Amino acid sequence: MKIRPELAICEHCDSVHQRLPLERGEAADCHVCGATLYRRPMLDLDSMLALTVAAMIVFVVANAAPLVTMESGGNTTRGWLLSLVATTWTSGVGTVSAILIGTVFLFPLAQILLYFYVLLACRLRLPAARFVDAMHWLRRLRPWSMVQVFLIGTLVSIIKMSHLASVKPEPGLWAFGVLTILLTALGTFELRELWALHEEAAGT
Repeated sequence: MKIRPELAICEHCDSVHQRLPLERGEAADCHVCGATLYRRPMLDLDSMLALTVAAMIVFVVANAAPLVTMESGGNTTRGWLLSLVATTWTSGVGTVSAILIGTVFLFPLAQILLYFYVLLACRLRLPAARFVDAMHWLRRLRPWSMVQVFLIGTLVSIIKMSHLASVKPEPGLWAFGVLTILLTALGTFELRELWALHEEAAGT
């Protein structure tokens, strides 16, 4: 079905509206139910693509570098995300391990790669194969990327463990903090804008 970039349909009451040009940061509301129809993001396409590439780099650092170093009784222990997942799995709580690897590793990675795919296609003005599937999966994965929850939980654990041992944040933890900011910024981009850009590139 052909997408009509000049029209906006309310997801709550199905009212059809004429799409009007907005300034950056502005939003258009439905005149029937008051829900937000669409908004113009503060970031443009080039900025979004740059943020996505940055997120890729930071994601690698966050998973390759240790998160924390703990010293207790003369023993030093370093913790990585994947080692934390392995420890959780061997501890008999496989469900928690699966949730952790999904929400902190697999889902954010998939989200970053999908963003890169669709943004690059729109930037180059090329019709991309499987673009529709990529956009649907991108929308589904947005709520399941929980890097910020993991970061908060890790910080709380560090504060609690600081009474028992010397705990030092490592580059991996700082990288997760930066990754949280980048994913939050990417999440502000209006996906409808990508639909419209791709339809224009495809010439439909």
